[in-house]
Amino acid sequence: MSTFPDACVVDASVGIKLILEETHTEIVQQYFERLNDSPPVIVYVPDLFFIECANILWKNVRRGDISLADSLVGLNWLNTLSLPTASTARLNEHAVEIGCANSITAYDATYVALAELLGVPLLTADNRLAAALTRSPYQVITLDSIASS
Repeated sequence: MSTFPDACVVDASVGIKLILEETHTEIVQQYFERLNDSPPVIVYVPDLFFIECANILWKNVRRGDISLADSLVGLNWLNTLSLPTASTARLNEHAVEIGCANSITAYDATYVALAELLGVPLLTADNRLAAALTRSPYQVITLDSIASS
């Protein structure tokens, strides 16, 4: 069982739910509404987050699931959230180490590296990623675990 943390790193599998209607979209929207609370939750992302969300939207446009115009509106809205963002240049070496040690992509490991650097958990909807990190020292919370609590 898990609850939403007061601060975390979110990956694109979570962030995209703010734009696309998917499983757990409602609880992600409720969590992001807390960005305006006093005190607010803090959601960190590596700069990779934005291009990964763009790529997910691109795939959805190609499949005909969303219009190009709607995808661009979603991306613009995502940019308005002003999430604290870290440069991947600062994270890439450690991300490669984490990726190699845990058999995950450097993309996924970038989120893990940022979470470790900041001392906060990683929030993901990617259950395969979470499973790969089960025996690691990294704190990972899945949307499924939050939804079931």
